Amino acid sequence: MSVLLQISDPHFGTEQAAVVEALVALSQHQQPDLLVLSGDITQRARRAQFAAARAFMDRLGAPLLAIAGNHDIPLFDLGQRLFHPYARYSHAFGDELEPVYGSRDLLVLGVNTTRWYRHKNGEVSLAQTERVARRLGSAEPEQLRVVVVHQPVAVLRAGEDHNLLRGHAGAQQRWAAAGCDLVMGGHIHLPYVTPLAGLARPMWAVQAGTAVSKRVRDGAPNSVNLLRWGRHAPSGCCMIEQWDYAASAQAFVCTRVTEVNPSRAAGVSVES
Repeated sequence: MSVLLQISDPHFGTEQAAVVEALVALSQHQQPDLLVLSGDITQRARRAQFAAARAFMDRLGAPLLAIAGNHDIPLFDLGQRLFHPYARYSHAFGDELEPVYGSRDLLVLGVNTTRWYRHKNGEVSLAQTERVARRLGSAEPEQLRVVVVHQPVAVLRAGEDHNLLRGHAGAQQRWAAAGCDLVMGGHIHLPYVTPLAGLARPMWAVQAGTAVSKRVRDGAPNSVNLLRWGRHAPSGCCMIEQWDYAASAQAFVCTRVTEVNPSRAAGVSVES
């Protein structure tokens, strides 16, 4: 079995100490095979914030696939933003902005959807779309194929369309045809799993909330996703668990389980 822990939008600089410790405890208990950090690692791309985020991720004790978010490019330091937008990110998390992780059960592809000339909105280029599609096409049959972006490829709430990843429609079509199963994202601090319609094969958007930041939205608590795939999950199914921080228990608790089957056109959600 493979267990993947998705952490998004921790916004270090606005982190809450109790939530940080609860997430460390969750990771130590679940022992994920892979950590996916889907952007907005820091609040203002400061060196100290990146250092704190790196130290936190190192405490979780698993291989890491990280991508940058729009907050991880300096906003007010214009020289740094123009000429070295990823220097501070790279110092903490490495030079590879579009990392790849492969195992017997998983193929996970990171896509850098940030741009130095965009403040919030992200985009995926045709070249990026094709690169990811080619890599998806070489996946092994038993691998769950996951693409990680920062901005969402699907939104559920009215008024959220402006947050959609630019180029998402074409990317969805191409990636689904190439065999993608899940597209993971963050950015809007709202957790959900939703099927994507009108594609060549079933594919789902998996969105994570903010993991440890005080910048929660609309009553949605801090949350992360745990993904289970392989021999201990139902045959051919991927289990996606939403774990929310419960202040009363000072711990993350599982509040929703979504079962998706790449060979079927719909998932089944079960409230816990």
